[in-house]
Amino acid sequence: MKFTKMHGLGNDFVVIDAINQKIDLSYNDVKKIADRKFGVGCDQLLLVEKTLSKGADFRYRIYNADGNEVEQCGNGARCFASFVAAKGLTRKKEIPVETAKGNIILQLQDDNMVTVNMGLPSFSPEDLPFSADAESDLYQIEVENEKVEISALSMGNPHAVILSKDVDTAPVSWLGPKIEKHARFPNRVNVGFMQVVSDNHIRLRVYERGCGETLACGTGACAAAVAGIRRGLLQEEVKVSLTGGDLVISWKDGESVFMTGPTEFVFEGEITL
Repeated sequence: MKFTKMHGLGNDFVVIDAINQKIDLSYNDVKKIADRKFGVGCDQLLLVEKTLSKGADFRYRIYNADGNEVEQCGNGARCFASFVAAKGLTRKKEIPVETAKGNIILQLQDDNMVTVNMGLPSFSPEDLPFSADAESDLYQIEVENEKVEISALSMGNPHAVILSKDVDTAPVSWLGPKIEKHARFPNRVNVGFMQVVSDNHIRLRVYERGCGETLACGTGACAAAVAGIRRGLLQEEVKVSLTGGDLVISWKDGESVFMTGPTEFVFEGEITL
């Protein structure tokens, strides 16, 4: 099986053309490929497939390193756009793509930059899903007999966002997994720790569902920016500084979220399964 290794701000991917080669990956195959010691190594594995939708040019499927398929990945979406263009699978600069949560639009810019129309955020607890009596901008959940305040929203995948005074000292490694697997999130959740630097700049660390902490998370950056804008802490365009680099997120209430950031090709190879 031929593959391409890519990354978006250090969030790394194995990208596979499943249009021009026959691909039938099992749960264990994905885990083997993603393993950094015995496989290729990646946060997520991305499949480029023929679309099942009339409104899209490709189907975009995402598997976390733990082998589970997930709904969305923003950094992966940017790499997906760069991949299909570089491989000659499209000549378009604006590429509609089918995902498990509906279609998104990928826009190729200059200098390896890609803008992704991530669609509308959802604040409905049912969409995440999240156990709550009613929709709210803020919720309190109990972790080891202490109350933790979070924003909860979906960017096609579930996110909890925690406001932090300093992300360098935020308890990402122990609080992240506890919230990820919290009983009120039956399908688990991505957990973002957000520090507001100014009204147009935040710092962010993300504990990703099924991956652990990653160097960057595109949907996490979108979720954090949207949560901050909705709470009146941020302007409508925000620079999000992640461990691996910066993204620009823009959002107006009631409209789609737009994310712009870079992509990089690392290497190509073949693996026998």
